[in-house]
Amino acid sequence: MAILRLRTPGLPTEDFDVGARDAVTAYVALGANLGDAALALRQAIAAVKQLPLTQLTKTSSLYKTAPLETGASGEQRAPGGDYLNAVVEVQTLLTAPELLGELQRIELAAGRERPYINAPRTLDLDVLLYGSSTIESSQLTVPHPRMMQRAFVLVPLAEIAPALVSAAQLQAVAHQAIKRLEDLSLRA
Repeated sequence: MAILRLRTPGLPTEDFDVGARDAVTAYVALGANLGDAALALRQAIAAVKQLPLTQLTKTSSLYKTAPLETGASGEQRAPGGDYLNAVVEVQTLLTAPELLGELQRIELAAGRERPYINAPRTLDLDVLLYGSSTIESSQLTVPHPRMMQRAFVLVPLAEIAPALVSAAQLQAVAHQAIKRLEDLSLRA
């Protein structure tokens, strides 16, 4: 029997019996480069903490990176200001599509718009990994298809789950400028 402790704002904490299902460890990337990006990430982390059937278990430091896009001429700076990024680990009983739906709801609440590819964002939440699952659908691809190309994903992921990122993978993105910002308020 699996028991998940739920915390709902304004209500007492309760245990929820989910039968024989086991929670899945999932990793979510967070990024923002419009408005008060640090506040947007703090609010997103608070919202992730409140997701149903989900517990936030680890939060990386906050990182600052330049926006990137990959085109025919290779990797180059994308339009917009620098991003603030982080990665969180959750234990969830939500399916991967349900988790994605909840994350998109958080994005929308933060004013996320998608006017064009690689547009600056008030908030971007991506499912990086969902247990050991491989998922390819029109809505979701897991593992995230570009995570191994991005320092802003691999560096914070390596901070909270070092066994998931190799030294060679980190070396492959070492040319991408990334700066760790010490912000203990993001800790789970």
